[in-house]
Amino acid sequence: MGSLADVPGIRVGHDHKVGEGWLTGVTVVLPPPGTVGSVDVQGGGPATHETDALDPTSLVSQVDAVVLAGGSAYGLAAAAGAQRWCEENGRGFEVPGGVVPIVPAAAIFDLGRGGNFSARPTPDMGYAAAAAAAAEKEGHAVGRGNVGAGTGALLGRTYKGGVGTASIRLENGVVLGALAVVNALGLPLVEHSLLRESVSGPPLNTTLVVVATNAVLDVAECKRTASASHAGIARALSPSHTLADGDTVFCLATGTVALDRADETARQLSLITLQSAAADVVRLAILDGVASAEAVSTPAGDFDAYGGQMR
Repeated sequence: MGSLADVPGIRVGHDHKVGEGWLTGVTVVLPPPGTVGSVDVQGGGPATHETDALDPTSLVSQVDAVVLAGGSAYGLAAAAGAQRWCEENGRGFEVPGGVVPIVPAAAIFDLGRGGNFSARPTPDMGYAAAAAAAAEKEGHAVGRGNVGAGTGALLGRTYKGGVGTASIRLENGVVLGALAVVNALGLPLVEHSLLRESVSGPPLNTTLVVVATNAVLDVAECKRTASASHAGIARALSPSHTLADGDTVFCLATGTVALDRADETARQLSLITLQSAAADVVRLAILDGVASAEAVSTPAGDFDAYGGQMR
């Protein structure tokens, strides 16, 4: 199955709180300096921060960290903590007098799932998750299930969702990894007929994904790869990309393996192959997140694990 950390240089850190009204957390993806990135938001109800900075027409092409959080729009405050960690460690866009870290973020809706609507991610949690990522070694084991931003995630409003991750290695040496936070209205396509009976209450849902590769990509190619990766969400969950979803995919390229660009045909084939694999690895990461999630019981309700139904 692999993980996002199979992409050389990528680190992942989690921080979360459970109990006494809490059921939420933060996940930070920390790429190596110089990593190029972009994003594609296809959900109708996103909670995002600094995504405009990743547009191919914008000034900055590099990403210093990506923050995924619970807490809906409130949870975006966690990005400030990760940004503070980056500044303290000299990571960011150089400006007179210092650096400005480029730290985009996206959040899922998990408000009140631990019992306290006000228990939501803080800047300190974002800082802790960034520090945890930095402390990891190359190729480290990535936490799955009820961790980080997946701590309060649900699936189909009834089952427990969570963090999943996977990787794929192509014949040309390109590695693609994905990490998904599955907080979806839909259920896995292997059993999506359960959706009707399991959904109750307002549909407030999101699947967040970070795709990373060691390939050399420019910002526009990262943008297109992020867009293509959304197919993995649609292959894994039904429905997806609804009006109430915040489905968002970030793409990071560390730029250590060159693609075949000998001519236009070779360039197109290289990118199509990479982007098709990106969609596949996203699907695998989402299914891993569903399978890895564990049942929880809080004052807000009892949420069973769904993974056993996928076997």
